[in-house]
Amino acid sequence: MKLKRSKSTLVSLLFLAASVSLLAQVGLAVKQEDFKTSEQVAFYQRHRAFADGVAKEGQLLGKSISASQTASPYSVLQDSVYLDGHTLVASVQHGADKVPLKLNVSFLEHGIVRIRGQEANPLKPRFDDTQKHVLRDGGANLKYASADSLSLTSEVINGQTVHVVAFKDANSTASFRMTERPWSVEYVLNNKPSILLNSKGLFHFEHLRERPGADGEVDGEADGAWEETFRTWKDTKPRGPESFGLDINFSGFEHVYGIPEHASPLSLKSTRGDKDAYSQPYRLYNLDVFEHDLDSPMALYGSIPFMVAHNAESTVGVFWLNAAETWIDVTRDKSSTLGNLFRLGTGSKEPSVSTHWISESGVMDIFLLPGPSTADLYRQYAELVEQTPLPRSFALGYHQCRWNYLDQADVLAVNDKLQEHGIPYDVIWLDIEHTDGKRYFTWDSGKFPDPVAMQQKLAYNGHQLVNVVDPHIKRDTEYPIWKEANDSGYFVKNREGTDNFQGWCWPGDSSWVDYLNPEAAAWISKQFHLDKYNGSTPNLFVWNDMNEPSVFNGPEITMDKDIKHHGGWEHRDLHNIFGMLYHKATADGLRTRESPAKRPFVLSRAYFAGSQRYGAVWTGDNAANWEHLRASIPMVLSNNVAGMHFVGADVGGFFGNPTPELMTRWYQLGIWYPFFRAHAHIDTKRREPWVFGEPYLTHIRDAIRERYRLLPYWYTLFREASLTGMPLVRPMWMEFPKETSMFAEDASFMVGSAILVVPATDADTSTPIDVRLPAQENWYDMRTHAAYVGPLKRQFALDLATTLVFARGGSIVPTRERQRGSSELMRRDPITLYVYVSQTGTATGKLYLDDGESYNYQSGAFIERDLSFANAKLTSRPSPHTVSSPEQVDFLAAMSKVRVERIVVVGMRNALTNAAVVENGQTRNIALTYAGSKVDSECVIRDPAVLVGNDWEILLS
Repeated sequence: MKLKRSKSTLVSLLFLAASVSLLAQVGLAVKQEDFKTSEQVAFYQRHRAFADGVAKEGQLLGKSISASQTASPYSVLQDSVYLDGHTLVASVQHGADKVPLKLNVSFLEHGIVRIRGQEANPLKPRFDDTQKHVLRDGGANLKYASADSLSLTSEVINGQTVHVVAFKDANSTASFRMTERPWSVEYVLNNKPSILLNSKGLFHFEHLRERPGADGEVDGEADGAWEETFRTWKDTKPRGPESFGLDINFSGFEHVYGIPEHASPLSLKSTRGDKDAYSQPYRLYNLDVFEHDLDSPMALYGSIPFMVAHNAESTVGVFWLNAAETWIDVTRDKSSTLGNLFRLGTGSKEPSVSTHWISESGVMDIFLLPGPSTADLYRQYAELVEQTPLPRSFALGYHQCRWNYLDQADVLAVNDKLQEHGIPYDVIWLDIEHTDGKRYFTWDSGKFPDPVAMQQKLAYNGHQLVNVVDPHIKRDTEYPIWKEANDSGYFVKNREGTDNFQGWCWPGDSSWVDYLNPEAAAWISKQFHLDKYNGSTPNLFVWNDMNEPSVFNGPEITMDKDIKHHGGWEHRDLHNIFGMLYHKATADGLRTRESPAKRPFVLSRAYFAGSQRYGAVWTGDNAANWEHLRASIPMVLSNNVAGMHFVGADVGGFFGNPTPELMTRWYQLGIWYPFFRAHAHIDTKRREPWVFGEPYLTHIRDAIRERYRLLPYWYTLFREASLTGMPLVRPMWMEFPKETSMFAEDASFMVGSAILVVPATDADTSTPIDVRLPAQENWYDMRTHAAYVGPLKRQFALDLATTLVFARGGSIVPTRERQRGSSELMRRDPITLYVYVSQTGTATGKLYLDDGESYNYQSGAFIERDLSFANAKLTSRPSPHTVSSPEQVDFLAAMSKVRVERIVVVGMRNALTNAAVVENGQTRNIALTYAGSKVDSECVIRDPAVLVGNDWEILLS
């Protein structure tokens, strides 16, 4: 549709474009004054003052007694504790305020403990819908421990009453210990207190109250309890103070991880106490931060309040379920008292990490996850927020994007150039300039006269198109999307609730759909349907940008906290899930636009816990320099630690112009991001892979082809994540949990359990790279198959063509070796299996295949094989997840000609000369050759002619 532009909108757009262009050209860093520091946040400062008072009182009491025993003013009310089925109920009260808080401690299966707290009789409801949008099935079907597996006992220790709930768990012996005066909690795992709540006495709950000041004086104005100003913006806070904070302490741990998104190291740095500590706490508050800083706890585009602690014995986690602004302090004590001396009577000293969590509003809702293994922890977390589902298979390929491809001819020229240079790709992306005046769901008819024909040409060779659809809706009575939403009352309202909230974004004056309103969310979903979105086809997918939400003229470039959402809730209550709700609505629209439904693909910039259910995310607007290249590794890892697996960073850097060397190295790293996209700012020079000429084109093409070669391995990893919740890319400590030297490592990482990546992130190719190969295991250079035996620390020299990637001994890695133009064209290509032999002569792996687009796999339409190698015999058997169904029969028929065309066994030490295949009860001999000498070399079986869907064995002798 062609719509009229107003003169004022054109002026505003020119102003915005000029501002963005100027900032990009001069390379300014983030404008710190646009964003709050903790000193400018009233609720944080009130909690900080409370915490400092507790610490001071504790110091006055002396070191023989912990501060929490007497300094904390919160105690359990006498005779209020009882066990009601799977829930321990208690009332906690501040000694002076005398406002009882109701605590419900629920015990779930697998040792998960949930602690919820709010006023027993609140003056008004607190926002409690976060659980509905985040937890599996809205929290309605959580699996609770059976009542007969729990027992409550109470005992008096040194005059204090301690309530102990013991519960049986297959993995460990656990108990939950709650002390009455003051209130504090210990989660005891295998006879050690591991997670402690209020052990430092920092628990503080601002109960809802009537606004004082009948005599003309308003109590609390000075400390921002009822009103707060930031620069020119005023936050009216009509509900008054309602924040809460709690110290959560990890006893026996030195490292904590997670709570993205921050441009900080993988192992979270201290924010207080250490000489190298940050000067600010970690902040969780989704923000559009233009050219963000590095090595900073500053809030960025996403927020996942999930923290993981790891030591050589166990891995535990805490999930703080709250969507309001949250600050987290991290401190370390290398010689802290284990547990509470007063209660447990132990004087042993162990390291600990203390964290202090403070949220502005809502209900206190905390999950304690006991692990003890990494696999246990992620299974527990997935029980709460669900696993990452299987994506569309094309989404794992290479995505080519920039702001903006100029027009239809430009898009098709890029497509032709990629094919001309033999570079496989799956998706071309269009940014905001493809629309008619930033009116989403429209096309600029001058630039894109026939978008359907353009998509059809791309689809001919298996390529897709992604369009950006941002959440801001241009205020224009002639724009049907705005008019329909306005007439239906679907927009977020101003603070009075009388009119639409109005803000500025790319189109100028804009409104925002209120996704908290189920009817409005369903309406926006339908706009993505093929009969609504003119010019769309089933090969068009969506990119949600600016959904923090970004509001150019708002406080901190986002929405005012006191504006109103559906149900009368303020934006402050739900800010961090706003982007996820739009992400969900978009994914729902793509999923339901066809019948039968197909899996959607939606990229989102803003996210929260649970966003992994709806698509991919990326780390935001990075810069084209070596520092941002290096920083992308811990950022991607931290997201995976927090369960946001399908994540990547803009290859090449969004701002600025990368050198050919930087661009090459970024592609060589980017192929190991789960989400692999090149992207660039509108003012950057063109930087498609062929632009840099040789030898860079060859190096970049080789890297992209390596990604495509390994797509079967990547898809199998996604299958594992969809079943177990395990991350796709993993910090070294996840695979080597007892290697203490690896606990803070974030320059190298694992892709699944089989592949170790050591990226080159320095401009000087003459500088050798330090590599640490952990564990007493074989490691194989995946390019040369040279073998190394760990544990090993050594330097490797490399040139620009070389990357350091090692296969772990004991792994079987599936690949597809035939180079095609897209993953769609590879779907029925044969498989090659690389068997990397362990020191004991064994290896295991998996292969998973389905149609890559439908939900038929949920009815059994897939091939999943358990692969094993032992005693010189390679075996393929169906996985336990295989089911018999009509859908499975149909899929097997469709894949009946897909075979294993080659097997490479790396690391064979015995001189074997014969190979035999046993398939369908028949035995036949096949050829066995060697790539080099018969010792420590490649044993190659060419075309064993076994089918991927069949049971078979290959015996070497």
